Amino acid sequence: MPSVTYVDADGEQRTVEAAPNATVMEVALKHDIPGIVGECGGACACATCHVYVDEEWVDRVGPAEDMEQGMLDFAFDVRENSRLSCQIFMTPELDGLIVHTPVRQG
Repeated sequence: MPSVTYVDADGEQRTVEAAPNATVMEVALKHDIPGIVGECGGACACATCHVYVDEEWVDRVGPAEDMEQGMLDFAFDVRENSRLSCQIFMTPELDGLIVHTPVRQG
């Protein structure tokens, strides 16, 4: 199974296994990762699962689609590497993915 590492605003890291094709948000909620709320349940209708994709992973994860980009307007402290974790699906190619959570969700 692929793994994903969540790094919180204080620098604490948590690495967990992800079921294939689960979203980064689903994995976070399953493992009680702080900083990921996911109020809309993954419908891309809020920005409470906002993360920063680690710079070394940005190209492999790819850019946000238009709908996601629109939702990011509601996120706190949006950056070039911002994504909604409900829109990142774990695949074998993303094994070892690192994402950072913001200081707070928008």
